[in-house]
Amino acid sequence: MTLLSVLDVLLFIVGGAGMVYQGVCIVMSLFAKPVRFPDAPMTNRYAVLISARNEENVIGNLIDSIHAQTYPSSLIDIWLVADNCTDHTADVVRARGCHVLERHNMEQIGKGYALTYLLNHMLETGAADDYAAYFVFDADNKLDKHYFEEMNKGFSAGFKILTSYRNSVNLADNWVSSGSALWFIRESRFLSNSRMILGSSCHVGGTGFMFSCDVMKRNRGWKFHLLTEDLEFTMDSILHGDRIGYCGNAILYDEQPVTFAQSWRQRLRWSKGFLQVFRYYGPALLKRAVRERDFSCIDFTLMLCPFTVLGVARVIMGALFAAFGFVSWTSQWQSLVGWSNGIITSVLGLMALAALTIIVERDQIGASNKELLAYVLSFPIYMLSYVPISFQAIFAKAQWKPITHKG
Repeated sequence: MTLLSVLDVLLFIVGGAGMVYQGVCIVMSLFAKPVRFPDAPMTNRYAVLISARNEENVIGNLIDSIHAQTYPSSLIDIWLVADNCTDHTADVVRARGCHVLERHNMEQIGKGYALTYLLNHMLETGAADDYAAYFVFDADNKLDKHYFEEMNKGFSAGFKILTSYRNSVNLADNWVSSGSALWFIRESRFLSNSRMILGSSCHVGGTGFMFSCDVMKRNRGWKFHLLTEDLEFTMDSILHGDRIGYCGNAILYDEQPVTFAQSWRQRLRWSKGFLQVFRYYGPALLKRAVRERDFSCIDFTLMLCPFTVLGVARVIMGALFAAFGFVSWTSQWQSLVGWSNGIITSVLGLMALAALTIIVERDQIGASNKELLAYVLSFPIYMLSYVPISFQAIFAKAQWKPITHKG
C-alpha cells in the first residue's frame, strides 16, 4: 500500500467515523429523553467572571440580566476585569455595584490572560474561597431569568464543570449572524444533549460555562492561554478525568458577528486554536483513550482532527507523486472529482442539518419563516467558508482581536 493510499484510507476512516457519530447523535437527540436535573436548594454562592474590552454599550445588559435571576441575587457576585479598556466599561460596571479590576497589558492579550489576572487577584486576596463555583460570560451575553437556578441544579447533582444552551440575540440580522447562531444551537441541541445521554463529556464553548472551586484550585486559577482557551480548558479537564455536563434548560443569548470580515477573523482564530490544541493535547487524548477506554477522548480526538491539514498534505503529495511518475495524473484528477462530489453532498447535508435545527428548535429561534428559509439556503455557504479559513489557519499567525458589539 502506497503512502497516498494510506492517507486516503485514513481520511476515509476518520472522516467517516466522524460523520457516523454526528448522525447517531442527531438521531439520539431526536428520540431519546433529554437529561434533566432534579430541583436543588438555592444556597450555593457563585462568582461571575467577565473579561471585557471596551464593552460599555453592552455590559449593562448582561449585569441587569444577572440581577434579574430567580436565583437569590445576594448569592451571586460579579467580578469584571476591564482589559485594556479605553472607554467607560469599568465605570458602568462599578455603578451597578460589581467588583472591577482594570488591567493594562498589551503584550499578553486575550481573554485567557485576563481571566488569569482576575482569578490571581481573587486568590491573593482570599476572595476566591467565598464561592462554590465560578461562571464565565462574555460581555455581550444576556441570560434567561432561570439560568442560575438551572445551572445550580446541575452543580448540585455532582457536575464540577457545566456548559449551557447557547442561543443568539441577533440570529435574524443577516446570513452571517444566522450561520453562526444556527451552528451553536445545533451544537447544543444535537451534540451536547446527546453526549449527556451517552454519558460522555461535553465541551465548554467560550462563554456560558461554570467550574467548581475544586477545579479552580487544581488549576491554581486559570492557566489556559491558547487562542481557544475554552477548548484547551476542556481537554485539560477531560485528561484529569472530569465529565463536563450540559444543562439544556439554562439558556444564554450571545451576539454573533454581522459582517463576513468579522466572522472570518473570529473563525480564523478558532481554526488556528484548534490546531494548537490538537498539537498539545492530541497525543495525550489518544493515550488516555487506549489506556482508560475513555470514549470522551475518542470523541474529542475526532473533533480536533485537522482534516484540512491532512487534505492539503494529500493534494500536495498526489501532485508530487504524479510529477515524478509514481502515479498517473488521471488517478489524481479522479480523486479530485470524487472530493468535489463529496463537497456537493456536504452542501445538501448542511442544508438539511440547518433545516432540522430550525424545525426542532423553532420555539427558541426569533425569526420569520421567510428569513429562516433564506438562512437554510445560506447556511452551507457559511459552513463551506471554513475550508479556506482552515487552509489559511495552517500558515497564518492568528491573534486575538476584539469584536465590536452593538447590544
